[in-house]
Formats: sequence, structure tokens, C-alpha cells
Amino acid sequence: MDTMPVVTQGTLLDGRIHYKQFRDGNRTGLEPVLMAACVPARRGDCVVEGGCGAGAGLMCLASRVPDIVGIGLECDSPTVALARANLRENGFDSIRILHATLPVMPDDSLLGGPAIRRIDHAFANPPWHDHASTSSPMGRRDMARRLPKADLAKWVGSLSAQLRHHGTLTLALPARLLDHAISAMDDSRLGDITIFPCWPRQGVAAKIVLLRGRMASRAPARLLPGIVLHRADGAFTDEARAILRDGQALLP
Repeated sequence: MDTMPVVTQGTLLDGRIHYKQFRDGNRTGLEPVLMAACVPARRGDCVVEGGCGAGAGLMCLASRVPDIVGIGLECDSPTVALARANLRENGFDSIRILHATLPVMPDDSLLGGPAIRRIDHAFANPPWHDHASTSSPMGRRDMARRLPKADLAKWVGSLSAQLRHHGTLTLALPARLLDHAISAMDDSRLGDITIFPCWPRQGVAAKIVLLRGRMASRAPARLLPGIVLHRADGAFTDEARAILRDGQALLP
């Protein structure tokens, strides 16, 4: 007999968001919070997140930018239900979670129908590990973390196809996938590519990179200074606290 997965209760953004997630599975780290801070959404914009998990990224973005219309896409049915519960508990009524397995997008009628304007911003923290890597014994964690490297381009193509002219796609990725992601963005007609490294500590190579592209832009790529997350004693830097606790935007 199947048993219900155990759920733990926590918070995001220094307690402003109540957040439940499965005890066993892919636990939320810094990536969705940093990624949400990088999305240049404005009040009233329409956003979509691919592989939204339990909704951490969408809720952090909605907390910073009032009145956005959000759509989360998630392939795991129990996680879809958990994300919907998180959204209800926090009062984010303008965000919907749809059951979908990227790169296949839901039907237009679920996204809002052909009459809705194109998506203003898309974002995703795609699975990081190739299928050739060692699998996790926890199925939900394994599904959230492993993806064939070639499928990253399919995720980029699927999400960018929803964007309006000059809409943006933001990704949180390990630095080792940066070249593949930039190539995929270029193939999908995304320009003005902005590379934002997240350094664990001063003088330590970046493990996480935030990457943002703009649909049909001809602006050249930019490599920004990035953000140092931790001081030498392990505490968050002031810049990191402003993002992770105060919910400030990361990029203009």
C-alpha cells in the first residue's frame, strides 16, 4: 500500500512565506530564491515557471512583485498538489499550478487560451545531473535532479517559445552547464544574455550561475560581477541577506 509522503513546514524570505515540502525528495535550496530575484517582472506581468516544484520560486517572485499572473508547470502529481496548497496558504490566488512534463507544454486553453498575450517572463531551475550520473534511491529526488544534457536545450526552446517580443527567460544552473545553456538560448533567438555568477565565498569558483536572455534582442552578452553568498565565517553576506531574507531584486 502506498503511503502519503511526509511533509515538513518551513518558511522563505525570513518568515514572510510559509512553505511546506516533502521530507524525502529534492529539498529546496538557494536556487529558486535567487532565480526569482533575477526575474525582471513588473506588476501585472504574466510569468511561467518550468519545473516549479512546491512553488518556492513563484511565491518569492509574487511576494516581491504584486499582482503578477503566474503559471507553474510540474510533472509530479503529489508535488502539484503540495504547490497548490502552499499557494492557497499564502494567499497567492493569481498563480496556477498545472501538471505538465517539459518540454511538452500544456494545451493553450490551460495556459489561458490563444487570446491571452504572450508570456512576459519564463524561468526554470532545470534538473542538473545527466542521466548517466548515479541515481538517487528516492524517486522524487531523482526525477527533480536528473535530465539528459541534450534535454536542456528542449527546456529552453519550449519555454522561450511562449515569450512575447523582448520577454525574458531566466535559468539557475550549475556553472558546468553554462556553455550548453548559452548555446540553447542562442538557438532559441534569445539575445542580451546576462551571466550572473553566485560565488560561495570570496575567491571560490562559482557553482551556481544565473543566466537570463531576452527574446529577439540583438544586445550583446554581459558578464556581471555576480554576488558573494557567504563570508569567511559561513554567515550570509549583506548582499545575500538582502535577497534571501528581504526579498530584494537581484538584477535591474
